[in-house]
Amino acid sequence: MHGYGSFAKYYDQLTQNISYGERAAYFDAIIKQNMDSASVVADLACGTGSLSFELADLGYDVVGVELSEDMLSVAMQKKMERPDLPFTNPLFVCQDLCELELYSPVDAAVCALDSINHITEPESVRKMFRKVGEYVRPGGLFVFDVNTEYKHRQVLGNETFVYDTDEVYCVWQNTLEDGLLVTIDLDFFVYDEENDCYYRESDSFAERAYSHDFLCTLLAENGFELVTVYGDDSFDPAGETTQRAIYVAKKTGKEN
Repeated sequence: MHGYGSFAKYYDQLTQNISYGERAAYFDAIIKQNMDSASVVADLACGTGSLSFELADLGYDVVGVELSEDMLSVAMQKKMERPDLPFTNPLFVCQDLCELELYSPVDAAVCALDSINHITEPESVRKMFRKVGEYVRPGGLFVFDVNTEYKHRQVLGNETFVYDTDEVYCVWQNTLEDGLLVTIDLDFFVYDEENDCYYRESDSFAERAYSHDFLCTLLAENGFELVTVYGDDSFDPAGETTQRAIYVAKKTGKEN
């Protein structure tokens, strides 16, 4: 796991294209389609809290779980700007998902924006699913998305991407290993007005793609029944060229 120090500072700027309101509405629709009622939602790997706040605005009591203190620091700054929300909603906690310890069971757990891919050891993903299985109540949902093997091989690959915002210029370089693991190196160039120069910061992390069979095995091992797999943030079935797969699983309590 990584602290995402420099990345945390610029994360919101680099993800301005993401509509967290639409994403929250999407998860809300999935929850309502598959549950009679749900009030408490865990936002796993919540990052800077953008999705957590949108879910709270939809009426959920949200527990945002994030390992990176830098990411949570940004989330707490946002919290200070939302006096309209109760102080404890969202409730942010700093935890490793592989060692998840919540105060009580939740009705649903969501894990968005390929956060599971950022756990690069298969055994660690197995531990995460085990902990999620302990805290999602029977009849509750585990909804998560992953970047697919197709995306890792055909889209991310050994590509370089450039992001130019008002505050930062970012060069994003990918290196594909064994067809599944993408190492990501980031260089940030930020203008210093006082000294009339640019300074550079760097960060790096990796993502691993996991097979459908592996993810289904983990769900079954931990008492979840797969409901469906959607493709690319839609309600269409995932296919061979799906880049982001959204898994919807219900907790039955019957572990394999």
